[in-house]
Amino acid sequence: MPNQPRYDVALLNDNETPMEFVVRVLEVFFDMSFAEACTLMFRAHEKGKAICGTYSREEAQKKVADILAFADEHKYPLRCILEEAD
Repeated sequence: MPNQPRYDVALLNDNETPMEFVVRVLEVFFDMSFAEACTLMFRAHEKGKAICGTYSREEAQKKVADILAFADEHKYPLRCILEEAD
């Protein structure tokens, strides 16, 4: 279906989730290299939020749910959101 809205998946900074864990999330869930993941992790750390990818609504919702479940499983308060892309 043409012109379906796209959604950004973003990680939000917090002061409890270790930077190493955020890098791992970016590598695993967004297939980023270590260098790419570090760059995005620092963007979230410095700016409060980093957009990790843009997807269909269904794909974005699944990414967010999977990441939140992974963070919860490891007992970290990492927050991941989706928002309509520009």
